[in-house]
Parts: sequence; structure tokens; C-alpha cells
Amino acid sequence: MATFVYDFAEGNKDQKDLLGGKGANLAEMTNIGLPVPPGFVISTDACREFMATGRHPDTLAAEVTAHLATLEATMGKRLGASDDPLLVAVRSGAKFSMPGMMETVLNVGLNDASVHGLADSAADPRFAWDSYRRLLQMFGGTVMGVEHDVFADALDELKAGKGVTADTDLDAGDLEGLVATYQKLIVEHAGREFPQDPREQLDLATTAVFESWNTDRARLYRRQERIPDDLGTAVTVIAMVFGNRGAGSGTGVAFTRDPSTGAQGIYGDYLENAQGEDVVAGIRNTLPLADLERIDKTSYDELLRIMELLENHYDDMCDIEFTIERGKLWMLQTRVGKRTPEAAFRIARHMLAEGIIDDDEALRRVTGAQLAQLMFPRFDAEAERDLLATGMGASPGAAVGKAVFDSATAVAWAERGEDVILVRKETNPDDLHGMVAARGILTSRGGKTSHAAVVARGMGRTCVCGAEALDVDTRAKKFTTREGRTVAEGDVISIDGTTGEVLAGAVPVSPSLVVRHFEGEHDEDPLVTAVADTMARADSVRRLRVRANADTPEDAARARRFGAEGIGLCRTEHMFLGDRRQLVEDLIVAESTEAQGTALAALLPLQRQDFTEILEAMDGYPVTIRLIDPPLHEFLPDLTELSVKVALAEAAGNADEHDRVLLEHVKRLHEQNPMLGLRGVRLGIAIPGLFEMQARAILEAAADRRAAGGDPQPEIMIPLVASVREFEIVRRRIEEVAAEIEAERGAVSHKVGTMIELPRAAVLADRIAKSAEFFSFGTNDLTQMTWGFSRDDVESSFFSTYLENGVFDVSPFESLDTLGVGSLVRIGFEKGRSTRPDLHVGVCGEHGGDPASIHFFDQVGLDYVSCSPYRVPVARLEAGRAALTYR
Repeated sequence: MATFVYDFAEGNKDQKDLLGGKGANLAEMTNIGLPVPPGFVISTDACREFMATGRHPDTLAAEVTAHLATLEATMGKRLGASDDPLLVAVRSGAKFSMPGMMETVLNVGLNDASVHGLADSAADPRFAWDSYRRLLQMFGGTVMGVEHDVFADALDELKAGKGVTADTDLDAGDLEGLVATYQKLIVEHAGREFPQDPREQLDLATTAVFESWNTDRARLYRRQERIPDDLGTAVTVIAMVFGNRGAGSGTGVAFTRDPSTGAQGIYGDYLENAQGEDVVAGIRNTLPLADLERIDKTSYDELLRIMELLENHYDDMCDIEFTIERGKLWMLQTRVGKRTPEAAFRIARHMLAEGIIDDDEALRRVTGAQLAQLMFPRFDAEAERDLLATGMGASPGAAVGKAVFDSATAVAWAERGEDVILVRKETNPDDLHGMVAARGILTSRGGKTSHAAVVARGMGRTCVCGAEALDVDTRAKKFTTREGRTVAEGDVISIDGTTGEVLAGAVPVSPSLVVRHFEGEHDEDPLVTAVADTMARADSVRRLRVRANADTPEDAARARRFGAEGIGLCRTEHMFLGDRRQLVEDLIVAESTEAQGTALAALLPLQRQDFTEILEAMDGYPVTIRLIDPPLHEFLPDLTELSVKVALAEAAGNADEHDRVLLEHVKRLHEQNPMLGLRGVRLGIAIPGLFEMQARAILEAAADRRAAGGDPQPEIMIPLVASVREFEIVRRRIEEVAAEIEAERGAVSHKVGTMIELPRAAVLADRIAKSAEFFSFGTNDLTQMTWGFSRDDVESSFFSTYLENGVFDVSPFESLDTLGVGSLVRIGFEKGRSTRPDLHVGVCGEHGGDPASIHFFDQVGLDYVSCSPYRVPVARLEAGRAALTYR
């Protein structure tokens, strides 16, 4: 018979799959002797069965009863008893941390009778009624579906009526009245009364936690963080300890290192006379954790000891939740803490220097996505700044956008191309979709551990919290500074997530320190040093080489500065835009061999100069040049526009002969689906001389570079090959050109290969490899051909629906579809190598810069990846991390 419930003492930190992260870490802290309130965990297995069947497992109720009896015996209290009640917290806990995305209900067990027992046993009626109103607020919202604002408005109205601003200014009578108000609101909005049976509360809260796994915000967060949908959440049931018991009580969140910068020190937030949700929700501005030393030195010293113990136990920066109840410290949670990209790099290097982790683990601790965040621009330090307010820099970065005051507006404006800053008093889990859409988040309440701060750091969004000088009015869609300045919805503001500054207007940005480092500037900044050391380690262990997709000498030079070891894709069709487009048009519409020759002769020196400069920029490294691969319509006028132009001219009696002839050619070459038409290798076969001209330009440029003392390494890539016969026709023509150049200037070293971008090419790769000297997988087109849809046509149509329904976890154009397209890559690689063991194989689609895809390519055994110049450092880093995984 399956087991669904486990006491804390039965688990450990390695059981996150079963107990969720929260339950596993509570078990670990229990087992190492830390002061953890007793409790038990309902496993993720139970959640998965609930999701599959829509009801609790048959044996779950009996198991919960047995473990609840053990908890009651340990505490010497019964759940919800009328004299001295045991109260419990019911909290979600998935394998991967999803801060604020799922549900928590505190004080389960309180009802109209037990609230009096709690008041008597605690000798504190105010505390009892405060705990009851919190239960009603959380249970009403989480379990019974009452909107959060219904309760918040009633609380605000009560405080306004008494002329107070803080919850702590309300007395027991006020809170007893508020409980009655909340109970009426629950009936009014939920259509039923708040349940008085403590066990019913526990069971309903458990169901609500299970159901919260599939809320819109939780699904959106998982898509954002690429967390699988089938993991489910565990439920922790833990005896309540109270930070809202007056003097000597409080609650807080602590980090063993600064989650924003990685600096060592005392970091966190503390609230006196409060429960944990008050800190996370940001409804009251917190005290710095260091102030706890003044308030309660005994608890402070014990907390520091525990923090050091946990960091050494987990060998990582830890995020800790704690409560102090009348001078007694309790640990409510720990986990490896979320951190900003800057903190990730700096903490990894610090811990390496301290001997806590080794070089390889330091590399594993950072990601390419974090490095990409560090390459974003920052505000120009020399620019003028119009300061509106200063809050806490909760998540670094420079964000500029129009102020918006609700998540729906943030999403709508972002979808129409606007940059927005989401401004709130404090965020809550329902704001997630707006936080995802926004460039940055600004709140007037909360600290570095508030919901806004934690979620923003996890997503890499710029965030400023606790800007108390701002009076945020979300209903009027504006905020006002202490000086009386008003910023309304649509006004542009800038926020600095490092300094906490809130600035009027758009502040100019400058390249990040990390980008300037990759560009060759010398800087002793600690972050730059941490990145440089990490990159050196990645380069020393990686097997995959990294090239760049570059079409200009400038891009090639930048890519080389960023660490590229060659060019994996030089797209020659990009060289025929602008003024040269007319020459290609002349070639396409030429009606005689002489006319074609004239057009090609005009293009040759231009192409040769292009290739000479690119080969010079990448001297000593391979440069893979793809022969022209455009749909022809890109070089011809639009059929409809040209038809109208000719018709109007003829009607006016002044028809242009060139336009008339051009229209005939456009009609002849018009294709219903140009992406599947006359392009790639077909174009080279259909238009004699085109590929030969390009090959001559490449090889003559290489000869020029060699004559100048360089080391050119050109690789000529034939695109869109589906048949070995196609490839051989074009290759033979290229080799004829090479023989002519060799007779004139000596042999020019080069390779001729192909881009594998059609499913047929992948499954027949063993045949193609008989003639091709290298393969490069064009995963962009291979994805389109495999799925049967065009990226440009579908990303704005049904992609969002597919993501919502779980067909995609992520766009297959963003991260490789390893199951489908990846199988073709593996087949093509293995078949190609079976024919030609020394076949050089890479990938040149933009997947070459995607971290998850890079790990797959390394696992398959490819030789290199190629990506845009700015993604080269990310690819280098992830190639190093992949080597540690698959070596």
C-alpha cells in the first residue's frame, strides 16, 4: 500500500521529489537538531493522484489522522480544541522553489470557540483575534475564492475610521469586530459560511494547496522557469508558532549572504509582532535584520549561529524563514536562496576562495541565462538624473518604461510594443503576468524579501522595493512624491535596481561592465573579476567549440573579441541588400547569357571584398560561408504593388518597358510559399553562374589574404540540400572554379560541406557525407520543416494557446525540441560519422546560443555551436557547464 504522509523526522534534504523543497528541508533541519516546530508532509504523490482523479487518495484521510494524533501528542494539544487549541500552518512546497506562486493558510484550527481558548491560554485577547482574522483572510481567499481586495478594503476602512495607519494600532475589540465583518464578507462573496470544524479546515486547505499547482499564475511561473508541469506539490502541515504575540515576538527572513550583490554580511528583514506572510507580502515596511541585535540579542546570536551552520551544511547561500515567539527562536524554512546574476557569480567565486566548493562546482553554480542578464546595459553614470525617490535596490539592472499601475495594463501595453514599469504598493502572486511583461517593478512597500523582490530576482527583472516616499494610488493610476510631484500612467520613469533610485524620464544607458570586459576593457570591479575567472574555467573544461553567426567584418571582429573561435554561419544573402539588390534583380531577370554574365561580373568584386574583410577579421579560424539562400521574392518587387503600378501607367499611356518586363518575370517566379520554393541549392542549379561567382569570390579572397600573410580557412556551405545528387552538382562546379584559381595563384585550402536543414537530409546523412566534408545543422529551418509551420506566421497566432495547453513548454524556436528535431540532429550526426569518421559537425541555428540546447548538442557529440556575437560568452559558459555534466 502506498504511503502518502511522512513525519519530518522521516525525511531529508535529498527527497525534494517526494516531500517538495520545503518539506525536505524542514526534515533536514529537524534531523540536524535545529528548533523546528513538529509537523508532517503530505507528499507530491498524493498531489499527482489528486490531479489525475480529482479527489484525495483513498488512504490519505486515515494517514493524516494518524500523523495528526502524533503531532497532538507531541504538542500536548488537540487541533482546534476550545480550551488550549493546537493550530497548524498548511503550506505548499514543490520540488523547485516557486515563491509566492502557490498557497499557504496559517492558523488552521481556529473557530468561534477556540479563539476564546487561545485568548485565555495566551492571556492575550488581541493576539487571538488577530490570529483569527488572519485565518479568515487567508482561508477566505485561498480556499473559498474571495478576492484579496475584499478583505484589504475592510481592513483599510477600519484603520481609517480609527485614524491609524498600522495593523498593530488596532486593539482586541477592533479585531473582534473585523472577524465578524470578514465572516459576513465570506458568506456574501463565497455563498457559504466559514467552516467551524478544524479537520474540515485542514482537509479543505490541503485541497486548495493541491489545486494551486494549476492556477494560472503557477503555470505561467513554471513556463517562465521551465519547471515541468507534472511534478505536483507537497503539503507541509506544521504546528503554528506565533510572531504576533506582542513584545518579544516577530518574524523575519534572512540570507546568509546578500542575494542582490553576493557580499558577505547580515542580510534580511525583520518585523516585530508579525506573522511571516506580513514580511513576504510587504504590507508593512520591515526593519533591517541587523536591528534584531538591539531588539533581542539572544535570539539574534542564535540565529547567526544557525545561519552559519546551514550555509556550511548546504555548501551554499541559504534563504531562511524564522519566527521568534516570546523570545524563543523557531526555524520555519530554509532553502538554497534565489539570487541575482551578479550575486550568483560573486558567491560562487567567494565560496571557491573559502574552500567551500571546488572549481567545477563554482562553474555549475552559475548559468548562461545569468550571464546574459549581466550583459544588459546600465544607466550612464555621467547622465543627468531627476530623482523622484529612493527605495531598496532589490534586483539589479536599468529599466526604463512607461509607468503602469495594474498587471492587465502592463501585459496589454507590452504586447503592443511598449516598455513598461509595473508600479504597485506591493505585489502579490496575481501580479505575475504583469511582472513578466514589465521591464521593471517598483513598489512603495516591502523589502528585499518581499514578494516583488523575490520573484523579480528569480526572473532577472529589475526591481526597486520599499520606496516609502511614493504615495501609490492604483485606482487613480498615479503616484505622488513627498514634494508633491505626480507621475501618472503613461509617464516615462527609470528605475535603478542597484541603487534603488526612482528617476523621472528616460535615463540614457551605457554598456554593462561585463560587455566592456568582453570588448577588451580592463576593470578591477569584483563582478568583472568573478565573470572573467568563471569564463576562464569554462574555457578550460569545455569540449564544444563556439563560433559566431556573423555577416559583416564588424560583427566578426566583435565575435572574436567575445571569444568566438570562428564563424559558423556567414549569410551571403545579407550582402545583397541595399544598393546591391538591383544587381541581383538584374541577374534574376536577365534574358541572355551575356546579361547574366554582366550582372555576375558586377557582383564579383563586391563579394570578394566582403569575404576578404571577414576572413581578415577571423584570421586563423574557420569561416563557414553559406552560399546565397533567399526566397527569390526578397529581391523582387511585390507582385501586387508592381501590377498596380504597371496598370496605372498603361492606363495613363506612359507605360515603362522595364516595369512591364519586370512584371512578367515576377509573375513567372511568383511562389505561393517561397520558403518551400526556389531557394538554396535549387537556386544555384537553376541560375548558372551564381554559386560559381560566389565560390570564386571566396577563394580569390582567401588567396588575397594568404598573399598578405594571413591564414584564411574558408568553408563553403551549400544550403538546403535534400539529395546527394544536388550537392554533387554544385560541388563539382565549385571545384572547377577552385581548379582555375589554383592554376592562376596556387591551391587555396578550403572545405565544401552542407547545411542539414531538411528532415530528408538528416535521415540520408550517410549518403550526403560521402561527398560533404562537413555538416552544419540549420536548426531554425529544421524546426520549421519538422513541425510544418513557419515561425513568423505562427508565433503571433496559436503559440500562446499551445503554451497554455502544454503542447509546448517553451517555443521550439527558442529552445531545441530535443524529442523531435533533436532526434533528427542525432540521426544526422551518427549517420554522417558512420560514413566519414572525421566529419566535422556543428550547429548554426540560433539554438546554438540557447543554454538547454547547448547541453543537448554536447551530449550528442557535435564539434561546435554557432550563435550571434552577443551570445558567444553565454555559449562558452554553457559549453563548459555541459562538459561537467557529460564528460
